[in-house]
Amino acid sequence: MSDIAKARRQGRITRHRRVRKKIHGTAARPRLAVHRSNRHISAQVIDDDSGRTLASASTTETDLRSTGGSSVDAANRVGSLVAERAKAAGVSAVVFDRGGYLYHGRIAAVASAAREAGLEF
Repeated sequence: MSDIAKARRQGRITRHRRVRKKIHGTAARPRLAVHRSNRHISAQVIDDDSGRTLASASTTETDLRSTGGSSVDAANRVGSLVAERAKAAGVSAVVFDRGGYLYHGRIAAVASAAREAGLEF
């Protein structure tokens, strides 16, 4: 890993720690955490009090993998799928954790698709 890549990664981790100081998922309002890589995007609904993942969706899953993983369309599908699974688990309101990424592009697409599918945040 080059020095520039290390600096970018460290900057994202610093931003994520800053965000996580303020955001905490409870049983009533779990945390919707998003992780983005160059190829894939994943989202998890996490109850931080009990340390359990209540619902998750990712482009690495077989039903989402066939359509490609690194686009805004794939992020929309992940957002709607994680919202459906969260609602099936009894979750209607979440706190959005952007994971230190800018609220733009694929991250914003996951959030808007989850909102349209019925999650409140």
